[in-house]
Amino acid sequence: MVLNQNYEPLAICNVKRAVILAYLGKAEIVSKNETKKIKSVRHTFDYPSIVRLVYFIKVPYKKIILSRKNILRRDGHRCQYCGTTQNLTVDHVMPKSRGGEDSWENLTTACIRCNNKKGDRTPEESKMHLHSIPKRPSHITFIKNFAGKIDEDWKPYLYM
Repeated sequence: MVLNQNYEPLAICNVKRAVILAYLGKAEIVSKNETKKIKSVRHTFDYPSIVRLVYFIKVPYKKIILSRKNILRRDGHRCQYCGTTQNLTVDHVMPKSRGGEDSWENLTTACIRCNNKKGDRTPEESKMHLHSIPKRPSHITFIKNFAGKIDEDWKPYLYM
């Protein structure tokens, strides 16, 4: 994982890139894997887990685009009504016919069965409850999803 100078998570990179950043003096190793080393003919390098950039990089506000793919990613590819992972669609919590809009707070993942059962009603009217309230994700949420398996050393930086 690559951190900005202020310890804000920026991205995830491979070990080769992290070693190059550290070797060139552009980053410092914050956390390393003690059980692994990278060896060349003349040098032995630490196996970095987290690197922090030496200079602050001004990053523009990371706006996450509202798309079907990102809604599924935010909800963990699970129906927010029954929890299944099969035949997923996107559902409007407040139906469009009642003034519901296309927004992070009004769209959620639902399977076809639950979406049809809910129909043109609110979850309360259809007596269906959401597992989690839909909200706008941060870029850190997507770093967590992109990483797959999260290293224990990363958790303090990913606010876990």
